[in-house]
Amino acid sequence: MSQMERELGWDDEIQKDGGGGFVLLPGGDYNFTVTKFERARFAGSEKMPPCNQAKLEITVHSPEHGDIVVFHNLFLHSKTEGLLSNFFAGIGLKKKGEPLRMNWPAVLGRKGRLKLEIRNYTHNGEDRSNNQVKSFYAYDDMPAQQQQPQYNQAPQYNQQPQQGFQQPQQQVYQQQQQYQAPFPTGGQQQGGGFTPGQF
Repeated sequence: MSQMERELGWDDEIQKDGGGGFVLLPGGDYNFTVTKFERARFAGSEKMPPCNQAKLEITVHSPEHGDIVVFHNLFLHSKTEGLLSNFFAGIGLKKKGEPLRMNWPAVLGRKGRLKLEIRNYTHNGEDRSNNQVKSFYAYDDMPAQQQQPQYNQAPQYNQQPQQGFQQPQQQVYQQQQQYQAPFPTGGQQQGGGFTPGQF
């Protein structure tokens, strides 16, 4: 029987060995969910001037390996506007050929499909590999059976072609309003023991 998860104290004894938790997915196409978004500032490099940076954690859903988190950075600069458009189109928030005001809080929980690749690099003389997002597939271009339900999504309106003129459909929200006098009158006592009168 396994122990329940719990917080460890500073002087607790530990036994499990570390390592082995990193899974490198094979390159290919995967469904994903945006699970974390953080605003950051990129300090700049030879290729990119200082600019705002979106740090994303994307959970890639692999049928063979389960859910794997991949880190993805987007730079908010005119040099990378195409990459920003690719991301927002991939989560269904941008239509091709139309401008979009980036709505970062709306990216959390969004789903789509991406192409993942393996990046090989050297760090401190050691050869390493990790997964990185090569591109996002435009949400509108995916077959309907691959489109996943979106959460935290703006309401979708009827976009079917209409023949002739038809009054647009509107959603009507009714709120029951109850009139309440601003101050009690006639010696009524409010909750809390307040009795209106002279001070």
